[in-house]
Amino acid sequence: MQNELTKRFGIEFPIYAFTHCRDVVVAVSKAGGLGVLGAVGFSVEQLQVELDWIDEHIGDKPYGVDIVLPAKYDGDAGEMDLGKLTGQLQEMIPEGHREFVRQMLDDHDVPDLPADEALGTGLMGWNAATAVPQVEEILRHDNVVMVANALGTPPPDLVSQIQASGRAVGALCGTPAQAGRHAAAGLDFVIAQGYEGGGHTGDIGSVVLWPQVIDEVGPLPVLAAGGIGGGRQMAAALSMGAAGVWTGSLWLAVEEAAASPAEIQSYLNATSKDTVRSRSYTGKPCRMLRNDWTEAWERQDTPDTLGMPLQMMAVREAMLRSGRYPDKAQAVAFNPVGQIVGTMNKVKRSADVIFEMVEECVDSLERSRQMLSTD
Repeated sequence: MQNELTKRFGIEFPIYAFTHCRDVVVAVSKAGGLGVLGAVGFSVEQLQVELDWIDEHIGDKPYGVDIVLPAKYDGDAGEMDLGKLTGQLQEMIPEGHREFVRQMLDDHDVPDLPADEALGTGLMGWNAATAVPQVEEILRHDNVVMVANALGTPPPDLVSQIQASGRAVGALCGTPAQAGRHAAAGLDFVIAQGYEGGGHTGDIGSVVLWPQVIDEVGPLPVLAAGGIGGGRQMAAALSMGAAGVWTGSLWLAVEEAAASPAEIQSYLNATSKDTVRSRSYTGKPCRMLRNDWTEAWERQDTPDTLGMPLQMMAVREAMLRSGRYPDKAQAVAFNPVGQIVGTMNKVKRSADVIFEMVEECVDSLERSRQMLSTD
């Protein structure tokens, strides 16, 4: 299953797996796809540890890295010193938001963090002050063949820096207009993510969005994302002219996933109707499992959500406490996932997910060929 992009990246199948788990990155790339590590949430030092580990275990297989650098966010300070920027952003967060978060966690009996564990800033990789050093670290690793930006067109200097290293750079979009801006900026590929996808998504459904983006930026390669849970969706995307599929939710409940048993079970139990787009964790519309947390932020008597990155900084304590005590925190946990969660009913090896997807895709395309045959 080869095309221009698979040949460039040196992969066997046009399946791109976004994941925050380094084990999944390695497993997918070894199975013939391209594992893509989500770098948001890692400091530069932590990212170095993750990428060094991948390099040690992936052999000669390629992989990618996904960063989060929005084109616009609250408190944008350009080249401001990270410490100064963090302080200014912290001052912009109403204390009532932090009190609301603590009260909700306490009401759900989520234990406090140990006294010696600091909350940190929660700034993560949402701005140039953090993302630029991440890119510099990423480019130190020879097996990285591509960098994708999850929120908007990357700044021109980063695009030039990545491409000058011989690597490809792309970005996600939710509208044809956004895709056009990516193409005008000289990106190497575009990821068109429909409304059904997990994490940050737009308002247009995948089947409507994919062909519009393909027409908008062609012949630039387009990866289809949003609602891809198996080979039939993959076949649909390829039939529309996509160069491959960008998947994310699929990898949340595989054997290699780093998620807790409680989180994995929440995915296995969910139906496709159990997700909601909410600003309650990141400040931007993000599809996740509906729970008491997402419902609470929608009420009239609770604080309004803040913009990015302020909201994530405001709810930092919830991220840490639910991460440390997942068995007690599922009612308030941040579990981003797409609508295909309704088909995630069994824990599988990542390699088996790849092979089953390819087999189902080939079967679907063959059935279509036979239906159209005039013999």
